[in-house]
Amino acid sequence: MELVSTDENLSENSPKLYSLSFKGNGNEYFGIVIVNFLLTIITLGLYYPWAKARQLQYLYGTTEFNNSRFEFHGTGKEMFKGFIKAIILVGILLGSYIGLILLNHPIFAILIYLTGIALLIPLAIHGSYRYRMSRTSWRGIRFGYRGDRNELMSKFFRDLLLTLITFGIYGAWLSIHLRNYVLSNIRFGNATFKYQGNGGEYLGINVKGYFLTILTLGIYFFWWKRELFEYYINNLVLIDDNKKIKLRTTATGGDFFQLYFINLLIIVFTLGIGYAWVVARSLQFLLSKIEITGNVDLEVIIQTEESFNDATGEDLSDMLDLGFVI
Repeated sequence: MELVSTDENLSENSPKLYSLSFKGNGNEYFGIVIVNFLLTIITLGLYYPWAKARQLQYLYGTTEFNNSRFEFHGTGKEMFKGFIKAIILVGILLGSYIGLILLNHPIFAILIYLTGIALLIPLAIHGSYRYRMSRTSWRGIRFGYRGDRNELMSKFFRDLLLTLITFGIYGAWLSIHLRNYVLSNIRFGNATFKYQGNGGEYLGINVKGYFLTILTLGIYFFWWKRELFEYYINNLVLIDDNKKIKLRTTATGGDFFQLYFINLLIIVFTLGIGYAWVVARSLQFLLSKIEITGNVDLEVIIQTEESFNDATGEDLSDMLDLGFVI
């Protein structure tokens, strides 16, 4: 459902409704995906950075907030430079691992490999957000990420150690602390995002979801996904001075069941060719189920963020399969 802004007739502090929607479609996105796929195959993978840039330009450019579309300004050339750096870093790590295995030091090889992966994860997250945000804009106002790399790494390794000590239980806090830190350091001009999740609540959602999914022979899985989506969305706000924009989801477990079931049918009966339509309809669904209200005047937000063109973190994030949002 698309909400309509009511800016004109409301006072400065009155709550407003903001619209958010995805205007892309599977036909257009399929054309991009198939060309990218063929060129990536022909170039033995070298075209991948340009393929990703083209996909992001389309997906951002067909997403509307209050009737204005986002823009992604990243280029294949920038991403290619980051791609090469990421390959070198991962190559050094894998080379060290293989070398130690050949020298008959398997335990040391595994320790070096796992330590290297642990080091790359916060570097990838920090670099990915710094690049992606600096290359994203709305109405000419650029986003930005102001997190500190050393601070993020310190938080990550502290929580990783606690996760190991607690045999994985503290992983819920690790995930939420990363989300809190990263999302709370995103800027949109002079406005600030804030995410306030809680590890205990997040653990409770996942424990309940896991056991109820087993007990219901998988049926509760869709309600579990809905509750996670709600937790991700409902705890995020945009703050400008003392004014806020709040998000909440209206999705139900039944909505997620329908989304996943139809997406599965599309993928199965098209032998994967329908991937582009799955992405498009998923974005249309997710954004249509986000309700945005607040009293921030979008017209007074000004540019404050600088440009950043090192895409190494972006490509490392892909290689480690971290996804964009933690």
